[in-house]
Amino acid sequence: MSLDTAHPDPQPGRLAAREVRRRLQHERASRLAQLTAFADAGHDPGDALVAAQKASIDRVLKDITAAVERLDQGGYGVCQVCGRPIPLERLEILPYARCCVGCQRRTA
Repeated sequence: MSLDTAHPDPQPGRLAAREVRRRLQHERASRLAQLTAFADAGHDPGDALVAAQKASIDRVLKDITAAVERLDQGGYGVCQVCGRPIPLERLEILPYARCCVGCQRRTA
């Protein structure tokens, strides 16, 4: 899988940068909506489950921001551990993935 930033209509097996950016923006908006829903629900601040969920959402938001930075710098879609391309299927499911599945399993 590679990112096609030069062609408006990418070849099979490639993602257009504008499509990646759209997906990342959608992911960010979804996570921010989740945080807003937590705030609006008025959960007990001491609720450990809610705190863990908020922390998880915050981590994903940081991952999304990092993915946008990789996109801007030309490193999007490359595993940060082994340096190989992250498969297109993984990026379609998790557009902010920083690692290929194998490396993710080894680092988890």
